[in-house]
Amino acid sequence: MLNRIAITPGEPAGIGPDLCIELAQRPPANTQCVAVADPNLLQERAAVLSKPLTLTEFNPAELAKPNAPGELFIVPVTLAEKAIAGELSVANGKYVLETLRTASDLVLDKTLDALVTGPVHKGIINDAGISFTGHTEFLADYCNQKLTVMMLATEGLRVALVTTHLPLSQVPAAITQSLLTDILTILHNDLVTKFGIENPTILVCGLNPHAGESGHLGREEIEIIEPVLQKMQIEGLDLIGPLPADTLFTAKYLDHADAVLAMYHDQGLPVLKFKGFGDSCNITLGLPIIRTSVDHGTATDLAGKGLANTGSLFNAINTAVTMASHWKKS
Repeated sequence: MLNRIAITPGEPAGIGPDLCIELAQRPPANTQCVAVADPNLLQERAAVLSKPLTLTEFNPAELAKPNAPGELFIVPVTLAEKAIAGELSVANGKYVLETLRTASDLVLDKTLDALVTGPVHKGIINDAGISFTGHTEFLADYCNQKLTVMMLATEGLRVALVTTHLPLSQVPAAITQSLLTDILTILHNDLVTKFGIENPTILVCGLNPHAGESGHLGREEIEIIEPVLQKMQIEGLDLIGPLPADTLFTAKYLDHADAVLAMYHDQGLPVLKFKGFGDSCNITLGLPIIRTSVDHGTATDLAGKGLANTGSLFNAINTAVTMASHWKKS
């Protein structure tokens, strides 16, 4: 079955529109890619890049069909003001969020199968008077989900996070037995239903160096992490840990695991990005939709210069297609 994927280019002055133009030149097989964006923005950026582009307005009543080379299907959303590559404008902050709302609605009502998001500029959105901490939090609120899980994935490695964009000083207090239980439940369930892994093995990092060294380097492992793992292991989840993060990311463990759960952002993501930056993607678990994203920022200094690296975008699309296919069967 052909999968229909919504794509939001993100910040209009950034590299997101370039990525959409490049995607049109080499459309994925057996996939209908639907950009949710301003048509004039994409046509103007295609002209700057000297790339052919045909925009076909998306019609949900028609049978899904793959993109022809040089073609993108489009759901129009109008910019507040003309976007110029490399020049950020506060005026277009609301436009970025409108593309996300429109695309999310199309996936929520099952017109489209998954959402792939391009990079946004958080500062510009906040400068526009809209409180915005990131795609993950925005989509959780928009989809009425109290808790979601951020996971990044590349070839051979998936890393999910208990806490995301928190100052390091706030991390220990944020990790509770209740939160850890909910995070592990979402991670396990989505690995089963959206990745087709029947009984996923999850490696769990300790919080402290050496996983607390039996309490000598911290007691979070003993008082919070271990009790949760023991309870959920009895319930049938295949959880291993808490393991020291400095040795967990080795073949001895990773060769036999389906995902790693890190306690905080910079505990797990540096390893993943070292392994696959530019060819990895960001995945939001726990949503009633499938959402993946590129692993990089807006790169306004590269916008309109023909220097876009599409590796992460294609990874995000391929991952979304795989997840959608498994979810339909579950």
